Amino acid sequence: MIRRWWRAHRGLRLGTRLALGLGVLSLVVFAVVGTVLTASMRDYLERQLADQMKLVQAVQSKDAAAHGTVRRKPYYGWYTAVYDVSGGSADLRTPAEVPVDSRALTDLARTTARAEEDLTRTVRIDGHGPYLLRACEVEPGVVLVSAAPMGDVEDTVDRLIAVQAVVFGLALLALVLFGRRMLRRGLKPLSDMAGTAHGIASHDLSESAARLPLRVDGRDGGREVAELRTAFNTMLEHIDASLAVRAESEQRLRRFVADASHELRTPLMSVRGYADLFRYAAANEPGERERHLARLRAEAARMGVLLDDLLLLARLDAAEVEAPLRWEEADLAELVRQAADAFRAGHPDHPLTVTAGPAAVRLRMDPQRIRQVLDNLLTNAAVHTPRGTKVSVTVVAADGRATVAVADAGPGVPAADRQRIFDRFYRVDKARSRDRGGSGLGLCVAASLVRAHGGTIALDGEPGATVFTVTLPAAAR
Repeated sequence: MIRRWWRAHRGLRLGTRLALGLGVLSLVVFAVVGTVLTASMRDYLERQLADQMKLVQAVQSKDAAAHGTVRRKPYYGWYTAVYDVSGGSADLRTPAEVPVDSRALTDLARTTARAEEDLTRTVRIDGHGPYLLRACEVEPGVVLVSAAPMGDVEDTVDRLIAVQAVVFGLALLALVLFGRRMLRRGLKPLSDMAGTAHGIASHDLSESAARLPLRVDGRDGGREVAELRTAFNTMLEHIDASLAVRAESEQRLRRFVADASHELRTPLMSVRGYADLFRYAAANEPGERERHLARLRAEAARMGVLLDDLLLLARLDAAEVEAPLRWEEADLAELVRQAADAFRAGHPDHPLTVTAGPAAVRLRMDPQRIRQVLDNLLTNAAVHTPRGTKVSVTVVAADGRATVAVADAGPGVPAADRQRIFDRFYRVDKARSRDRGGSGLGLCVAASLVRAHGGTIALDGEPGATVFTVTLPAAAR
C-alpha cells in the first residue's frame, strides 16, 4: 500500500514526498501503538473486574450455602442468581436479582455445571449494555452466577481512545510540519545544486561562462550531502575550466578566421588583378605576358606558403595523435650552420656570426621543423632590421638541454608588443607591407613547433639588442 501511494505521488517534490511518507508511516505506527495500548488497557480493566467479582463471590457463596439464595447484591447495577443444575437443567432459585432477559446467566450456569469449573464470559444484555458474567459452583448441583456491568470499563476505554486520537493527531501534525521543515533545511543543498544545474542549462554556454554561479556553498545536510556537495563543486570547477577553455578557443578561432580571411584576401585580389593584366597583355601587349605571369606565380606561391603555415598550426593545435613531426637523432649545431649559410646567401646585407662549439649537439627531434624554426627567426631578424644590422646565433648545450639564441642589433621590440609577439598575424610595425613584412605567422609557427618538441621560446632584449631564445630538452620525447 505504501509503495502504491509513493508511486502515485512521484510528481511531488522530494521534501514533500518524504514529509508525507513520514506522516503515513507515523500514522501506521500510531495506529498499531494505539490498538495495542487500548487492547492492553481493556484486558487489564476486565481482569481487575474479574478479580473483584471473585472476591465478592467468595462472600456470596457462603450466603448462598447458608440461605439457599443471595439476599443482597454487593454493588449497584450488579446481578446475582443461584441456580439448581441437577438433572441437566438450570432452575433459578428465588428471590434473585436478575435482569428481564436472564438467558445469558442461565446458559452460563448450565455450562458451568457441565464443565465443573469456574467460568467467565462477556455478554451483552438487551437494554443494559455489556456485562461480565462469572459462575462458580457453591456446592454440588448449585451454581452461583454474578453479572457486573462493564460501562465504566467501556467509558474508560472510549476516553483512552479519544485521548489517543487527539494526542496522536497533534503529534502527527507536529511531526509532519516540523519534519517537512527539517527535511527542507536538510535538502536545501540539493535544491541549490538543482538551481545551479538549471542556471547552467538555461544559459548559452558559448557566450558567457563567467556569469554562471558555478559553486554550491553551505554546511547543512550532514556528511553524505557534504560529500555530494564536494563532488558537485569539483564537477562544476571542471565545467568552469572547460567553458573557459572553450570560450577562449572560440574567441581565438573567430580572431584567427577573421585574420586569415583578411590575409588571404590580399593575395587573392593580386591574383585576380594580375590575371586580368595577363589576359589584357595576351591580347594587346605580348611582351608583358611573362612579367604578369611571374607575378601570378609569386602571389600563388605566397598564398601557398600562407596556407601551409595555417595547416601546420591547425594540426599542432589539434594535438593530433599523429603529430606533424618526424622524430630522429640529429645534430642541432649542424642545423644552425646550415641555416646560417642559407641566411648569408639570401641576406648578404646582414652580417651573421655563429657561435657553436666543435662538439655535436645531438637531440631527438624533427630536423626539418627545427630548421624551419631557425629560418623563421633569422628571417624575422633580417626583415625587421635595417641593412647592415648585425645578427648572431649562439648554440649552448648544458644541464640536459640545448639553447639556441638568435640576436640582432636592430631597434628592438617595444615592451607593449612583447606579450603578443607570438600571436598569429601580429605585426609590431602596423604600416609594414605584407610583401616585405611576411604573413605574420612566422613567429607563431616557430613557437608552436618548439612547444611540440617539448621546449620553450622566449623574447628578451632592449633597443639595440633583441634576443630570441629557444630551449630544447636533450631527450625531447
